[in-house]
Amino acid sequence: MNNIKRRDLIKLLGAISFGIVIPSWSNETFGKPTLNKEKKRKQTLETDILVIGGGTAGIIAAIQAARAGCKTMIVENGSHLGGTITKGGVNFPGLFHAWGKQIIKGIGWELVKKTVALDDGTMPDFSKYPPDRHWHHQIRLNTYLYSLLAEEKCIESGVEIHYYETPVNIVFQDNKWLVETVGKGVNNKITCNQIIDCTGNGCATSLAGFHLIKESETQPGALIFQLGGYDYRSLDFQKIPKRYRNILRSGYFINNAESDEPFVPYNQISVNSANSTTSESHTNANIKGRTSLLQMLRTLRSLPGCEKTKILDMQPETAVRETYRIDGVYKITYSDYISGKVFDDSMSYSFYPIDLHREQEGILQEYLEQDIVATVPLRALIPKGSKNFVVAGRCVSSDRLANSALRVQASCMGMGQSAGAAAALASKYDRPPLEVPIGDLKELIEKHDGIVPV
Repeated sequence: MNNIKRRDLIKLLGAISFGIVIPSWSNETFGKPTLNKEKKRKQTLETDILVIGGGTAGIIAAIQAARAGCKTMIVENGSHLGGTITKGGVNFPGLFHAWGKQIIKGIGWELVKKTVALDDGTMPDFSKYPPDRHWHHQIRLNTYLYSLLAEEKCIESGVEIHYYETPVNIVFQDNKWLVETVGKGVNNKITCNQIIDCTGNGCATSLAGFHLIKESETQPGALIFQLGGYDYRSLDFQKIPKRYRNILRSGYFINNAESDEPFVPYNQISVNSANSTTSESHTNANIKGRTSLLQMLRTLRSLPGCEKTKILDMQPETAVRETYRIDGVYKITYSDYISGKVFDDSMSYSFYPIDLHREQEGILQEYLEQDIVATVPLRALIPKGSKNFVVAGRCVSSDRLANSALRVQASCMGMGQSAGAAAALASKYDRPPLEVPIGDLKELIEKHDGIVPV
């Protein structure tokens, strides 16, 4: 077999990785690849609503917009829907209830309930625990089912799904958004009336030319995993360093379902400064988490009774808590959040405690006082200076402390439904989302079983 020169091989592999060329092999030409050049398929597509990002908020936003009668498309750069719930393994969304009452419902709650039911799971007792034990109100989900049901609900609603695509250019022209995406073998140019940025890091907002905010420090992320292969009950903890005891204990309860707590523990590696804003920073976060896990596994296997410890499960991505936030028409402040301020344009609730993870000082937590529930105004979902553009999810316009509570999944689902409804009405009325009558918007959200602050 003829040798391929190293520089030619590198060029070949680089081309293949971008889908530019496909090698064609035959017995006669083995060792002498014939390269059939295939151009990316270029398409011009039109839709009313384009949702960018198929995570926690994006799924709900897309379904809401489609159910409201708009032609809706969702672009997701991964292989499936779900975001942090599925890829990151943070499969315990909350909080949907506060002070004995449900505060977030609608499409997100519908999807959560169906996932629990199809998995023969159980819901927590939402009337039993005070806020300082908030994890008791988080709902354990089967991530595989959640992803499948989310996809099914999107398709049933008429949402057109585009996996493995990433926006590379976003321009506003003639009162329309022109979005160019690239993916495996495709280069699409999408024209739409309204954009909903659900990327979590404001990627689409930045591409569209609007300002983002981010502190120099970033909260640690978490690589979630599951261990097995040891008998927890027979371990001699006098011979096991203290830092590993909770990891082994959690693994035991996960695998044997013997926890007395209604919320089963999980194992995680803390990844300092985890940032998913760019492919480079996200790559670094993933590598740091996986490297730490591998080192920990080797150490555990050197301890008595843990020689057969194995990794039973590991999430494909490090779950990230914090990246960029939009510079919105209104910024939700810490004071707004802990006082439960209700705005004229409040569209959804949030009840998670202030929950700022810090590398050195640990977690700063502050719980809302009796009967206080925070709200999210529509203005916090609109970038300053934008037109026909909405965001939903973690990148909501907010200061750092408020965002540490707003970033969780139930709150993001509420924002997603608000954004989907606002974009749908804006598209139908041919006006910016902030000019949609508030009464009409609240009515649409409630029509789809959402709860609007009063």
